[in-house]
Amino acid sequence: QVQLVESGGGLVQAGGSLRLSCVASGSIGSINAMGWYRQAPGKQRELVATITTEGRTNFADSVKRRFTIFRGSAKNTVYLQMNNLKPEDTAVYYCNAQAYGWSYWGQGTQVTVSS
Repeated sequence: QVQLVESGGGLVQAGGSLRLSCVASGSIGSINAMGWYRQAPGKQRELVATITTEGRTNFADSVKRRFTIFRGSAKNTVYLQMNNLKPEDTAVYYCNAQAYGWSYWGQGTQVTVSS
């Protein structure tokens, strides 16, 4: 079992920045990838960015060159640095961890970008 706790969401003006954090606990040695997804009202949950234990990253086209994903030195923490935020980035952001074929989710953190 893996537990995930996100933090760092909030309200920001367009063009601003936020950094989201996700801390994993439990069977962290089994994690082979972590990432962020988001869900806007009335829309499906979508991938934002992922990072594997080897450091390979993947980004949604809509956030490339604006968002960065990286892991902390403790390896059980993943960050999402979001720059040049746009109103369309408004959503609940969820941390995800993949471990032994299972998918774990955090509770989500709200990001609201005002125009």
